[in-house]
Formats: sequence, structure tokens, C-alpha cells
Amino acid sequence: MAYRVITQVVLIGSRVLGRAFAEAYKQASASSQYQRAQARNPNAVNSTGRANLNTGMTLDEACKILNVKPAKDGKAADMEEVMERFKRLFDSNDPEKGGSFYLQSKILRARERLEAEIGPAVEKAEQEAEVKAGWNPKIFKDR
Repeated sequence: MAYRVITQVVLIGSRVLGRAFAEAYKQASASSQYQRAQARNPNAVNSTGRANLNTGMTLDEACKILNVKPAKDGKAADMEEVMERFKRLFDSNDPEKGGSFYLQSKILRARERLEAEIGPAVEKAEQEAEVKAGWNPKIFKDR
């Protein structure tokens, strides 16, 4: 009689566990498909309103934290201003000086978000300037 109860408990437990794993797999699969669809269509949501997956922060939020005005095309003003404000705010919120570690980490994430947004534009501008200037190799002559 006891073996029947034990067998039923094992079978019912395995059914419940199996259903739970199946449901978790369905949710993970749906989430993965949604993320791939979002990655394929970046114009679906405005890039300033969309949070970066690494930092979890929107471009507008990062600009507000570092008190940098976003330009008209959605990019931040310039990297020198961002770095100056980052250094000042990061140092003033140092926990050893009585600052907040939470605020310091938010400032760091804001800088990372702005760098991720500005970096490709800066690289593209440098490449265009290099192409415009033409190929000019440095030649070293022996005397």
C-alpha cells in the first residue's frame, strides 16, 4: 500500500515539475524572440527613449544625470564636457568622502551610456575626415 502512495507522489511531482519547466521554456523562448525582433528593428522605438541593455538607462536620463544638453539629433553635445562633468560628480560622490555609492554608480552608468551613443558617431566622423584628407603615408628616409 505504501508503494502506491510513494509512486503516486513521485508521478504527480514529476508532472508538476515537467509542466513548470515547459512553461518556463515557453516564456524564455517568447522573450528571446521578442529581443531578436527588437534588435532587427531598431527604428521601432526612438533611440533616446529606449534603454540600453547594458546600462539600463535611457539617453535622456543619462543627459539629465550628467547635466548635459542633448543635441537635436539625439546625441550628447561633446565628449570633453561629458568627461569633465563625470569626473567632478564622480569625485564629489566618493563614499570615502561621505558621498553615495548609489549616486556614484548612476553617474558611471550615465557616462557609459553617453559613450556608447557618442562613440560610433565620433569614430564615423574620424573615418570620414581621414577619407577626405586622403591617404598620406609617413615615409622615413635614411640619410
